[in-house]
Amino acid sequence: MKFVFAPDSFKGTLSSLQVIEILEKAARLHFNDLQVIKVPIADGGEGTVEALITALGGVYRYAEVTGPLKGMTVKARYGITENRTAIIEMAQASGLPLLDESRRNPLLTTTYGTGELIRAALDEGIREFIIGIGGSATNDGGMGMAQALGIAFLDGEGRNVGFGGRYLSEIRQIAMDGLDPRIRESRITVICDVNNPLTGPRGATYVYGPQKGATGEMLEILENGMKNYARVIKNQLGIDPDMIPGSGAAGGLGAALTGFLGAVLKPGIEAILDFIDFDSLLDDVDLVVTGEGRIDEQSVYGKVPVGVARHCMGKNVPVVAIAGIMGTNAKAVYDYGINSIMTTVNRAMPLEEALSNAEELLYDAADRMFRFIKTGMDMR
Repeated sequence: MKFVFAPDSFKGTLSSLQVIEILEKAARLHFNDLQVIKVPIADGGEGTVEALITALGGVYRYAEVTGPLKGMTVKARYGITENRTAIIEMAQASGLPLLDESRRNPLLTTTYGTGELIRAALDEGIREFIIGIGGSATNDGGMGMAQALGIAFLDGEGRNVGFGGRYLSEIRQIAMDGLDPRIRESRITVICDVNNPLTGPRGATYVYGPQKGATGEMLEILENGMKNYARVIKNQLGIDPDMIPGSGAAGGLGAALTGFLGAVLKPGIEAILDFIDFDSLLDDVDLVVTGEGRIDEQSVYGKVPVGVARHCMGKNVPVVAIAGIMGTNAKAVYDYGINSIMTTVNRAMPLEEALSNAEELLYDAADRMFRFIKTGMDMR
């Protein structure tokens, strides 16, 4: 028997690799001579570095960089693959989990540390980049990232503006001549699992600002600033950020990466599966197990389980999913190649209990799932 285990992480509890190890432990109880192919998956957010370094081979690097708030320092991890590509998660430097709720303020938070991570890889001679931009604490339009790489944002008096979303409204000119020249030698692919524009009702501010700590008053300030930022970019660079799907990702970091660095945005799960050549791993495979913390009707829009299942359909490989819980209309995923879903929650319990016992519950669910699969194989 040959199984592929390709789950996303179970956010806040288990990494993709931890999920795979538990699945393998349960599967080997029921299947002799089992060959397991381990494919940790991420969609640009948490776990992207680990997933790609595991799949492609490489090493981890660490850099002391600016955190989401200027003056805050964090130790951020990134990866260098065997073919000399840097794998960067912006959340390592500028992510929401780095701040407790009392410090979340998108008027102040900056992507400066993400730019420092890019610079660290450039210093190592890297010119190929894959950057995941999920999980940001920021709404600065990617201005901080650009500032770290030498771009200057000037006010009406020709002075450099400060750091954070509150300064977007003060920008009158963007000075590109200081951009690190090594960027022009580089190729940057951005993994992005949303297609929001930079401004407007579906833009960076109104859709994602509240979860980053923005009050109603802050949202108005940030949106006005983002509109000014978009105008300056359009007038000076001839690029309309709102016409680029995904420019509003990570509080507008998508706009800065494409507009200033020439990056290409790709949907998260498809980019990951392409980078690891997932289709080539499906030859002679009997079963693929995927999953994530929650499967619901939103899972059909670019989430890992459905992305994996779509590729398996082309190879006629059956797919089952394991999930913490099934939400509204989870059965919608059955139309996309997932044959069944097994949940880890096996009785009524508080969320805190489910999270604190995630490993035990996942193992129990995997055991039940493989017992069903073995029973089906034994039926006449």
